[in-house]
Amino acid sequence: MSVLICGSMAYDTIMVFHSQFKKHILPEQIHILNVSFLVPEMRRDFGGCAGNIAWSLKLLGGEPQIMATVGDDFAPYLARLKEQGIGTRHIRQVPESFTAQAFITTDLDDNQITAFHPGAMSFSHRNSVRDAEGIKIGIVSPDGRDGMFHHARGFAAAGLPFIFDPGQGLPMFSGDELLECLDLATWCTLNDYEARLVCEKTGLSLEALAERLQGLVVTLGAQGSRIYTEGRVIEVAGVTADDIVDPTGCGDAHRGGLLYGLSNGWDLEKSTRLASTMGALKIASRGGQNYNPSRDEIAARYAKAYGSAPW
Repeated sequence: MSVLICGSMAYDTIMVFHSQFKKHILPEQIHILNVSFLVPEMRRDFGGCAGNIAWSLKLLGGEPQIMATVGDDFAPYLARLKEQGIGTRHIRQVPESFTAQAFITTDLDDNQITAFHPGAMSFSHRNSVRDAEGIKIGIVSPDGRDGMFHHARGFAAAGLPFIFDPGQGLPMFSGDELLECLDLATWCTLNDYEARLVCEKTGLSLEALAERLQGLVVTLGAQGSRIYTEGRVIEVAGVTADDIVDPTGCGDAHRGGLLYGLSNGWDLEKSTRLASTMGALKIASRGGQNYNPSRDEIAARYAKAYGSAPW
């Protein structure tokens, strides 16, 4: 049985400016800003939440099926997915559009200027969960706003358990809209900042939000995660990374581990431990899909952190 991953597919173009933005932006002239930065370093990564989550899940031996909308420029990414054995039959190409993409310029102080073009992602509502067969579990991750609503309702109508993962899409939703999605979902996962934002938007505590779900997972970076479930709070220790290189895609790697555990009938605590393991492995490399540990290496890292192997 497959895992249906609804979310964005994107190209990430990362450029490095070998100085500091503050030396080239005059505060008193900000109203007529016109700057150009020479960026001798540049790389292009495959990204997007759905792509990153699917990569993590496939590393674990899962069967991801991506549901997303992409543009006319998607051919190189599609070839990569097929090479990795990641399901692509629910990826819809939108003619005369670009695949979503982010252009990120970073200076030597790690400040960033980002331009994001949603492109075909804005048409994600053209896909429908009901068109997917052989699905055991799913996730609604950041995507076009209408698509996120559509997919959440589709999972619920089909009686399929799913994770609601609003992530960067949170500003698009009102408090009432978030509560509707939480009522449809089986689980929800947020980082600590997102969790505070959801509480502010809904006026409810994390404990109250968790009552609407089978479980709410709040990630805390290197400190691990906190699970709210069945009136309890479970602390899950973090996993020490070999190196801290790039946090891009760590949350998505975490979601891949969570989906693997839940799709295999694990409880939420064990699933979250595997999720933390995947996040720690990802952060040691640049980009969302440039890490490639074997299942044995993943199991060894899990065992080192938690005392026994996951399988």
